[in-house]
Amino acid sequence: MSPSRSRNQYELDENEYGPSRTQQRRDALAVLALATQLVEMVPSKLAKLELPDDVRDEIANVRRISSHIARKRQLGFLAKLMRRHDEATFDAVRAALGENREKQRQETAAMHRLESLRERLLGDDGDAALSELADRHPELDRQHLRSLVRQARIEKNTPNKPPRAYREIFQLLKELEAGEADDDTTTDDNDD
Repeated sequence: MSPSRSRNQYELDENEYGPSRTQQRRDALAVLALATQLVEMVPSKLAKLELPDDVRDEIANVRRISSHIARKRQLGFLAKLMRRHDEATFDAVRAALGENREKQRQETAAMHRLESLRERLLGDDGDAALSELADRHPELDRQHLRSLVRQARIEKNTPNKPPRAYREIFQLLKELEAGEADDDTTTDDNDD
């Protein structure tokens, strides 16, 4: 910074000339990332989003292209088309994608918890895990779960045997957690 120019002069320059070239590039890359997400989205979910018709048509064009380079070029064109629209046009889309991402993270975390609980049930401390589970869920059929654990251990040690009981344990745990979540929402509704 030249000593002859004051800080206020630089602030005036920024306001006068608009965002810097670096900021423009960041914004363009953000729109390109959004365009990529829209192209990769499941068509049924994409149909629920409010998008301009020209953007929706261009997404369909990009999906039809199989060549990597041509697809990349067309994706860049889609992003350019999206930049022509006002930022507010895609605010609802960004919000919906953010909610979906958070919901997917929560579902993945819940699935990992269930998988680790299943591994504990099948491991050396299976009795302790079963007791904890029975304490949290008094409606649990212990005998049925124990027989599933025994079958899953046999399946694990037997080659070429499908892991039927292993999967059934996961489904049982999933149902228990879903029942617990329903109880929590019912309790929350009654508190109001």
